[in-house]
Amino acid sequence: MSNKLVTILVGVLFVLVLALGGGMFMVWTKLSALSAAATKVEDDKAAEKPKSEQMGKVVALDTFVVNLADPGGNRYLRITMDLEVVGDKKTEDKKAEEEVTRRVPQMRDAILMILPTKRYADISTTDGKTALREELTAAVNGLLTGARIARIYFKEFVIQ
Repeated sequence: MSNKLVTILVGVLFVLVLALGGGMFMVWTKLSALSAAATKVEDDKAAEKPKSEQMGKVVALDTFVVNLADPGGNRYLRITMDLEVVGDKKTEDKKAEEEVTRRVPQMRDAILMILPTKRYADISTTDGKTALREELTAAVNGLLTGARIARIYFKEFVIQ
């Protein structure tokens, strides 16, 4: 090979390496800017998030076993739940818990009036369980005057 051809190849190779280095530098700076922007957005979201509210007292209910409303009556539901009790603005949490404890028979009755009306298709999905939780919360809160059930926690949920 001639000396002139080697010089041209070295020059082209040098320009190619410079172009590749410049491209990598540009990609690196763009990724760094995107990462910094994403971190800032996450920090902003964390700052906007309200502080979690205090959890109320939890009252455990005994296990319920009911037949489901499916044709043939072959399925049953075994469910155990806890009720999170909070007082309203006028009632402190201790009095609210006492009211819930006094009204456990009424609450069990209300729950037992709802559970046997459900079919397997109604409560087998996550959306169905959420809807059941909301329906039970509304029914139980209808019985209480100075207390309120903030959440219902399912400890056991077995359909067979």
